[in-house]
Amino acid sequence: MNRKLTLIAFIIFALAISLGAFGAHALKKLVIIKWQLAFETAVKYQIYGALFLLILSFQPIFSRIQIKRWVLLFLVGLACFSGSIYGLVVAEITHLDLSFLGPITPIGGLLMISSILAIGIKYVTNKDD
Repeated sequence: MNRKLTLIAFIIFALAISLGAFGAHALKKLVIIKWQLAFETAVKYQIYGALFLLILSFQPIFSRIQIKRWVLLFLVGLACFSGSIYGLVVAEITHLDLSFLGPITPIGGLLMISSILAIGIKYVTNKDD
């Protein structure tokens, strides 16, 4: 088990649950349904990410192969994906112009996808760098 990765997964999970509770209650009074659904999507992907990292942290094979950079890439992707959506919702509430965050969302998605594929390839080939 990778304790550091387990802790990171639990922190991301706890934040997702906290943000989800905020979205389910307070956000309804602040933004239209479109932004509520976007926020919910960000929370869902954050939970999926936490679960992925938690499962990954318990895989004994990963103590023998190098995946740190791919996990880091996944974390950056998750932060870009969910974080940009959270930022866009905050922009809607505060009327700030954070439109530059829009293009960051798909970049975050691509980073997550590519890191998952790389981790999968490392897992099935079981080769060290």
